[in-house]
Amino acid sequence: MRDRFDPLRRIPLTAVLRACGAQPDRYDKAKWHTSEGTISITGTKFMNWHCSQGGGGAIDLAMHLNHLAFPAAVRWLERQFPIPPQAPPGQLSPRRLSLPPPDPHQLPAVTRYLLQQRAIPGSLIQSLVESGQLYADGRANAVFLLSGKENQPVGAELRGTGPLRWLGLAPGSRKNLGYFSLHPPGATVIILCESAIDAISCFLLYPTSWAISTAGARPNPRWLSALLAQGYIVYCGFDADGTGENLARQMMALYPRVRRLRPCLHDWNEVLRWHPQIPLPLPSE
Repeated sequence: MRDRFDPLRRIPLTAVLRACGAQPDRYDKAKWHTSEGTISITGTKFMNWHCSQGGGGAIDLAMHLNHLAFPAAVRWLERQFPIPPQAPPGQLSPRRLSLPPPDPHQLPAVTRYLLQQRAIPGSLIQSLVESGQLYADGRANAVFLLSGKENQPVGAELRGTGPLRWLGLAPGSRKNLGYFSLHPPGATVIILCESAIDAISCFLLYPTSWAISTAGARPNPRWLSALLAQGYIVYCGFDADGTGENLARQMMALYPRVRRLRPCLHDWNEVLRWHPQIPLPLPSE
């Protein structure tokens, strides 16, 4: 069992906090604001000063933040952070894509979530479903397909729409081989976003731009250089928080042609929900 639990315990606590919707403190990098109160992290240890509780490792933190027993916290982490099995020394471990099966009976719940809580128009939701880019699985998760060459699926972003909200990837997803995106005809501008829901929101705010999800903030997606080589104007639209700003700076250092496009609120979906001026003007070149 140690082979199963130890990799989960070593998941960075900051990743678990972000997956649970926590926000980093503006002034203290060790502090995070959560629904359970302010949490401080030191390496693999955490402390919640609001209720004087602490622990060590990602499993303890998932139990604390989500009010889960140990087995449920393990299952949550395994869905949220798929970890491939270790291969014997000298052998490569194949990562086989395992997409969750569609469940049409859960599609109304996913549609209500996207429509009522994310302010995404029903017509666009229907279009994404009909194109195969979006479906519901048996747990009422919204499944956003990552497409690679010849529009073949190379992975999926999973978004929980039930009482426990979470964001993860389908096991075996290879996000360096493709992405979720909305690509209007003739688009010359690309906006990179942190998630599929942000990409959809950004597309609604900038409907003539190609909105792409990087499936998590990261500065160097392998496919980015090929898009820049095709002459696209590329904006980094990562979240307006410490992580988003830091990784946007890293991306612009690696690719000087990339420009920063900062949401006026935390992320593009929040902008869509509170300031849906459609369309928004892009910054002048």
